[in-house]
Amino acid sequence: MDSISTEAILESISDGVFTVDHDWRITSFNRAAEQITGIPREQAIGLFCSEVFKSSMCERQCPLAKTFETGKAVIDQGGFIVDLKGNKVPVSVSTALLKDSNGNVIGGAETFRDLSEIEQLKKLRARTRFGAIGSNSPAMRSVIDMLPAISKSSGTILITGETGTGKEVLARTIHQESPRKNGPFVAVNCAALPEALLESELFGYRKGAFTGADKDKAGRFALAQNGTLFLDEIADISLAMQVKLLRVLQEQEYEPLGATKSLKSNARILCATHRNLEQMVSIGTFRQDLYYRIHVIELHIPPLRERLEDLPLLAQEFLDQFNVLENRRISSIDSAVFEAFYAYDWPGNIRELENAIERAVVLCRGTSITLSDIPKEIAQDTGLSAQRNLEPSRASHSPTFTAQRDVLLEVLERNDYHIATSANELGMHRATLYRQLKRYHITLP
Repeated sequence: MDSISTEAILESISDGVFTVDHDWRITSFNRAAEQITGIPREQAIGLFCSEVFKSSMCERQCPLAKTFETGKAVIDQGGFIVDLKGNKVPVSVSTALLKDSNGNVIGGAETFRDLSEIEQLKKLRARTRFGAIGSNSPAMRSVIDMLPAISKSSGTILITGETGTGKEVLARTIHQESPRKNGPFVAVNCAALPEALLESELFGYRKGAFTGADKDKAGRFALAQNGTLFLDEIADISLAMQVKLLRVLQEQEYEPLGATKSLKSNARILCATHRNLEQMVSIGTFRQDLYYRIHVIELHIPPLRERLEDLPLLAQEFLDQFNVLENRRISSIDSAVFEAFYAYDWPGNIRELENAIERAVVLCRGTSITLSDIPKEIAQDTGLSAQRNLEPSRASHSPTFTAQRDVLLEVLERNDYHIATSANELGMHRATLYRQLKRYHITLP
């Protein structure tokens, strides 16, 4: 391979590459090195490498010095350099010796890779986590703080929250982190089954119990033995079924349809609903005794509009998930998309966000999701937010306005009001963040 083709390759790769002579002066500097450091090669060549990079590795852990000393290459040593604007840029460094045609060492070569995007993704990791549940939101912190104690117990739990907030995910997490994790997790959507079918599904039946029952069938209580039974949308069961369920919870036993004796159940019961059970008790559509039996401990999952701090975290998790499922390599989500996400009310909560990301991954033709890839009702909300800017007195009284303002304040305070860092965490451009500060009447200290 001749020198011209070698130079062309070095100019086309995304890793920064430079070489030094025995005096540690830079002898070559490729285009990526210019872009990462912000220093033109005309200025870099001839300078000592320490003058160009001002790296954390220069004094004690210089990878090139180690290579000169040992003759061995260094692979992917981590550190940072300081660019022309004084910003620390995280990098991964590899080195090798430069030799002439006779095998004599004439200098050294170093490649360095900008890890800024990877570091930003690391910041999206949940600050509060238990099992599969992670969050950066104060609204979720009280829920997550309760999970270790709740998972160890065997008591009945009531999980409440709007549709799509992740009630079944929370129930599965409690099971997976409990002493029953090696047992089955059985989920039943009570709203999806008519009463007659629901009874046979829960309790099972014996052969001959009704026309078509030509053999015994185990119910969900039997299938959940030594494990966890999750009753979703429990508010939708009839008063008659409520009585039968109450007996199971009180006596830990049930009767399959057509059976002559009761069976014991040791399944742990987790219930969930998006309805207001207390209100249903007051109007007589839900039994008070059953309410108190399942309402031993309540876990309320806040809607997504009240935990907007989790938007970047959840969006990245769904992007990673659907990249794998759809065999795609989409690397990022455009800041304009996040601006639309923050302005939207999310009536479908996390499930709606998941669907929006899945749609975007399928439709995206580049390496970054843009506004054209997300549903119109979400993308168009950025226009609505501009309209709301003209009506601050009316918008400032809405719960969504207050929740979004609290999100911005929480992120700013966590980052000591540093605009660039806060914008990165929120997944938006700095200019967008400044517009948001103006919209939500936030003054920087």
